[in-house]
Amino acid sequence: MRGILDKFYEACGYLAAAFMVGIGLAILAQILARFRGVTLDATEAAGMCLAASTFFGLAHTFRRGGHVRINLIVDKLPQHWRHRVEILACLLGTVVVSFLAWHIASLALQSHAFNDVSPGLLAMPFWIPQTGVAIGVTALAVAFIDELVWLIGGGRPRYEAPDELELDRPVA
Repeated sequence: MRGILDKFYEACGYLAAAFMVGIGLAILAQILARFRGVTLDATEAAGMCLAASTFFGLAHTFRRGGHVRINLIVDKLPQHWRHRVEILACLLGTVVVSFLAWHIASLALQSHAFNDVSPGLLAMPFWIPQTGVAIGVTALAVAFIDELVWLIGGGRPRYEAPDELELDRPVA
């Protein structure tokens, strides 16, 4: 199971990178079209790639310890209390992100049902970028649940910055 989840997080990271390339290509296409005197509105496409890239990158960044983490209080706690606080923080993150994932997925399904489209020249269905956001947030929820189970099992937090990590070493 660990291997499957790690590949899933890695795939999310690659998808985030691919959508970043999509942003660059959309902007480049718009610039080249202007040089040729053609009107091309790639702003919406770039914005949709930005949303997908941002949310697909969340789980991958979380697992790699790339999110900002402030340890002013946690570092001062005794080890047994620190572990409990880490579990509580992960539980809270799991609840909030799962709630967000549920509602964003519902929004994407609603947009599909009502056939909502963007108001620009591109007139792209809203459910397309919303699906990318929903999958990305769901991946982050899975990463939080994965980490919560790991912490409850006695593991050290794997979401700390890489220089602080000693993975697979249980808490004393």
